[in-house]
Amino acid sequence: MPRSKTAQPIRLNQANLKGLPAAIQVPSYDRERVTRSMVHIGVGGFYRAHQAVYLDDLLHQPGNTAWGYCGIGLLPQDAAMRDALLSQDCLYTVVERSAAGDSARVIGSLRNYLHAPQDPEAVLSAMASPQTRIVSLTITEGGYYVNEGSGEFNDTHPDIVHDLQQPHEPKCSFGFLLEALARRRGNGLAPFTVMSCDNLQHNGDVARKMIGAFAERRDPALAAWLREHCAFPNSMVDRITPATTDEHRALLREAFGLEDAWPVVTEPFRQWVIEDNFPGGRPAWEKVGAQMTTDVLPYEKMKMRLLNGSHQAMCYIGMLLGHEFAHQTMQDARIRRLVTTMMDAEVTPLLQAPAGIDLADYKRTLIERFSNPTIRDQLSRIGTEGSARIPKFVLPSIVDGLARGTPVRLLSFTVAAWFRYLTGTDDRGRKLPIVDPWAQRLQDQARRGGRDAGVMLGMRELFGDQLPKSAAFAGEVKRALESFYDAGAEATLAACLES
Repeated sequence: MPRSKTAQPIRLNQANLKGLPAAIQVPSYDRERVTRSMVHIGVGGFYRAHQAVYLDDLLHQPGNTAWGYCGIGLLPQDAAMRDALLSQDCLYTVVERSAAGDSARVIGSLRNYLHAPQDPEAVLSAMASPQTRIVSLTITEGGYYVNEGSGEFNDTHPDIVHDLQQPHEPKCSFGFLLEALARRRGNGLAPFTVMSCDNLQHNGDVARKMIGAFAERRDPALAAWLREHCAFPNSMVDRITPATTDEHRALLREAFGLEDAWPVVTEPFRQWVIEDNFPGGRPAWEKVGAQMTTDVLPYEKMKMRLLNGSHQAMCYIGMLLGHEFAHQTMQDARIRRLVTTMMDAEVTPLLQAPAGIDLADYKRTLIERFSNPTIRDQLSRIGTEGSARIPKFVLPSIVDGLARGTPVRLLSFTVAAWFRYLTGTDDRGRKLPIVDPWAQRLQDQARRGGRDAGVMLGMRELFGDQLPKSAAFAGEVKRALESFYDAGAEATLAACLES
């Protein structure tokens, strides 16, 4: 029966859980008994739709209350998330949307939220506490201080410079991790496991390398202790989660009668593949659908090069053509063909199918997920931090394709579309949103270079020294970018698909 339009929505908090409509699933376990033994840095939409949901599933099974999350926000703007969550006893709603309809559930696995700019000592104490056994991260692909051109640690970043100079008063994620680990070492405690959940190939290995390099510069003895005792498991995570909007809040009020300051809307699909390397123990994630393995790499490469690489292919040309959402790009036959052809002809030949995975089925599922009109995944979200995502999701396929002699035309077109997008306006002069830590520098370079691809390709920290010297790659990017300026986005896409 539809909810009465005149009924007052119920505000989400612990006291009101029992009064929520029966259509909303709520925690049936005693949240007060759940131990905050895991700390998660980066409490955004993805974490709340993915890792926290898996743990909520597990907490509904008896015998798992030893595992609960304490969330950490490191940025000043995270104060809004702090206020929303604390006002709701750290409860929030996940709404799954598909053609079959909408479902809502309240997640209870997040037990506390700390805001580092407000109280850094509370954050350090939580991480250094003996009860903390895992610290997990969703700090975005750009949060690991990697020089994309060389693959080495970027120790000149202002965050790193600050935290090396003032190690006991950190500001960045690595600074907090190292200070907490140093305290644990000083107190005779084992290190917590550092678990990256970001879209990086070998994300745990990357975290180990970059944090280790940071530790070496701070204290070589601490670095040696980490090398000997600290685990950095790799993992692959997957669930499309658009940014929360007022439209999502209104949907929850009107369809479910629930007032939630910061719900999450996501798709039904989710996947988590985890390297089983947790010396201090871990939740039994395998009981709720996660796959524990000794080798995450084939899953990582499949997901990042097919899903994330396709996201990059669709979002920049999509925005240049005036689209706003992912499903609109799949309704555009030209972009749909671009994505499917790139996956089939240029990416799939470079992949080894993981055990039990049919790549043809996987790609069909991706197109269905991209096409889901109820998710309304913003292209602006997908195109965020291109300076980190292009090097991680697109360039590796180009490098492998050049080495193997397979085509790279559509992958190179994607790079050229990113260059054109970075000028900040489309062919009609409409402003394009550019969200990137390097936004100003990228825009300056793109505008200065114009139709000359060499200016952008000369950014060694993104493209390195060797790739721009490839005549095959540089030539494809050059032709596409010149066409973007001479003929426009529509004609350039059409020519790319015809050649």
